[in-house]
Amino acid sequence: MRRLLSCLVLPLALAACAEPKWAPDEAVQAARFSTGNPPSVTLFTVISTNTGAGGHSALMIDGQERVIFDPAGTWYHPSVPERNDVDFGITERMYKFYIDYHARESWYVREQRLAVTPQQAAALLARVQSNGAVAKMMCANDTSSVLRSIPGFESIPATSSPLKLSKAFGQLPGVVTEDHFDNDPDDNSGVLMIQQAPVRHGTGFGKSE
Repeated sequence: MRRLLSCLVLPLALAACAEPKWAPDEAVQAARFSTGNPPSVTLFTVISTNTGAGGHSALMIDGQERVIFDPAGTWYHPSVPERNDVDFGITERMYKFYIDYHARESWYVREQRLAVTPQQAAALLARVQSNGAVAKMMCANDTSSVLRSIPGFESIPATSSPLKLSKAFGQLPGVVTEDHFDNDPDDNSGVLMIQQAPVRHGTGFGKSE
């Protein structure tokens, strides 16, 4: 059932180490993508359809560019360069791929989006890029830490529970919530085959896809 369950368990003395990854400058620069939309931050929470337990937490930040902070996540696309759990080049296609990868018969994805100021978006982008690679079982912990460090998110608690983080985020004024369900089988083989097809990026900011 892959490693989504890793974030359910509280860390046992951090036995599992982080896995640093650093894409080259040219790959990151070529992939960078700006939506042109008003700035926002989105919390993704992967939730079991069977037990209601939380399996994973991640953030999508839409500011000068759009990235996904996917702490200890397992989603990968060859056209999306990663630097220590920060995925660059999150076009509309990649955003949908990310949700489709996690949503399946035993998991659904809760998407909670909140409009932020340009200053908050810039601070979030800087914060996730300075966070470093995240150890297994620490997804909600690092996601909540990132949010709590930004003015306006002081009410977010320090927590290792994806569900507690989702509940606290949902209490912020203006949050829009959408749940994504899918009947794909748990092995995700068909989804992965489609997603791994190469995608050509343009150059610099402002591309559309």
